[in-house]
Amino acid sequence: MASLVELLPKEYGFVVIILVLYCFLNFYMAIKVGKARKKYNVPYPTLYAIESENKQAKLFNCVQRGHQNSLETMPIFFMLMILGGLKHPSISAALGLLHTVARYFYFTGYATGEPKNRIKLGGFHMLALLGLMVCTLSFGWTLVNQPARL
Repeated sequence: MASLVELLPKEYGFVVIILVLYCFLNFYMAIKVGKARKKYNVPYPTLYAIESENKQAKLFNCVQRGHQNSLETMPIFFMLMILGGLKHPSISAALGLLHTVARYFYFTGYATGEPKNRIKLGGFHMLALLGLMVCTLSFGWTLVNQPARL
């Protein structure tokens, strides 16, 4: 009987590597939020600063929001990478890398305190997600069209 690793395409390793790379990006963003908490005096467990109580609330909130938005999309990204990569590992890995790099620019753009800066290069993360959706749909279509087993 073949092991799970033997059943996966060799290129699936790139999918796994990109997922771990995204985890490192998440740690980087979390560290930046922690530093912003100290810099802008926003103690835990406060999620967002209130502008009437903190003159620099917008600056902190932009850093926090950049990370929070990345956390919100992470389950979708991981699911699409894991499933789409089963049929299209190289394409999924390339799209995953695009997504990860774009999310870095999304975060750093947002963290400038000017929310529109998140879109300059960060907007490419949506293109990557759309590509991953196509890969995952292709995988699903392949599964549905398999010959019936008795």
